[in-house]
Amino acid sequence: MKKYLPCIAGSLLGLCFLAASVPVLFNLIAMPKLPEGTPAAHFMAAFGPTGYAKFVKLFEFIGGLVVMIPRLRNIGLLLLGPVIVNIIAFHVLIDDPKHLINPMLDIIMVCALYLLWDARKKFSGLLN
Repeated sequence: MKKYLPCIAGSLLGLCFLAASVPVLFNLIAMPKLPEGTPAAHFMAAFGPTGYAKFVKLFEFIGGLVVMIPRLRNIGLLLLGPVIVNIIAFHVLIDDPKHLINPMLDIIMVCALYLLWDARKKFSGLLN
């Protein structure tokens, strides 16, 4: 069972990021309107029109695909790590921190932390 858990976690993490990036990359949904004057609305007003959102979604898409391949999983984690940190920082600093408790974000955090823990010996070389 232990050897299947990283595959399950990698697949879940990859599917979460694919589900979040594909609709935006291929213009399948319109971006929801945020309440005017809120910090989140100001952030998205600066973030969206510049093309930076598409850039981040491209990293989410590539990282989501790569993290599902067991041999390339650690590269996928390196691609998705900054994206995950920025998602958490957005919810803590700009949006309401109570939005940190949602199923998709919880799955992302648990799976990413588990995969980092599982590959901690391979990542230790980056810290030395």
